[in-house]
Amino acid sequence: MPANRHTSKTFASVLSLAAAIVLGAAAHAADPKLVVTTDPGSDPESVTLAPDGSLILGSAAKPVIYRARKGETEGKVFIDVAATEGNVSFLGVLADAPTNTLWACQIIGTGKNRHSILRSFDLESGAPKLRWPLPGEINLCNDFVVGPDKALYVADTFGSKIFRLKPGASEPELLIEDRTLDGVDGITFLGSELYVNNMISNNLYRIPLDSSGKAGAPVQIWPDHPIKGPDGMRAANGKLYLTENRNGRASMVTVNGDQATVVPILEGLTRPTAIEPAGDTLWVGDRAKDKAIAIPMPK
Repeated sequence: MPANRHTSKTFASVLSLAAAIVLGAAAHAADPKLVVTTDPGSDPESVTLAPDGSLILGSAAKPVIYRARKGETEGKVFIDVAATEGNVSFLGVLADAPTNTLWACQIIGTGKNRHSILRSFDLESGAPKLRWPLPGEINLCNDFVVGPDKALYVADTFGSKIFRLKPGASEPELLIEDRTLDGVDGITFLGSELYVNNMISNNLYRIPLDSSGKAGAPVQIWPDHPIKGPDGMRAANGKLYLTENRNGRASMVTVNGDQATVVPILEGLTRPTAIEPAGDTLWVGDRAKDKAIAIPMPK
């Protein structure tokens, strides 16, 4: 019996060491290919890629959205709403190529006493289009994703809600309101399934949608490693990619049922809040450093 316990412990130690080696190799093998910077103190909270290869970055500190043309290393002001909106800022940004639309979360105020407006702009010219204030006394439009049904799904962090803007509709409808979504942040579709993360509880959820599009209760996904401060999240190649702003890293998540495997792919970041897959490249935004980093897409 003692020999068996010793063998089991030894085997477990070998497995743990092997896992650590694999995780460490994955985290450090991705060397930056390109870095795009913005003005000092601009806090680029979200990034998205336009069809022409331009990187678009929203500023969480200024009333502007930046754009860096393909190959450029410095983002230049693309949209400036100071003259019409005053001292606002932007969180999520999302390029929707089929509709030539740039979606943006415009934020008014600071701290928990914030209000937000869902904005859309012409993706090429930056001309304003839709403007929809989120309902409720306190809300926070944080991120969004275009689903397989071509609708826009919007995460309201402070409102514990997800809204859906159907194609052709003039304003979004409430998809779901749930206490587990108090802190909802990153949102994406993995195939036909809707996933969100929660920046407060550090949890990951799948939100079931039936054939009519009605949402069911969020289903918690259990990762094999703790996720700390999940923020921006996108899907590609059957995987979820997310930033962990309290772990200072970007991670790749493989979901299997209600379980998930988490592999760090870029570490040593200060406050990563954004991620954007683009072909063989993965963009990671480090808000505190006013930059976005391009690394090879993990295999």
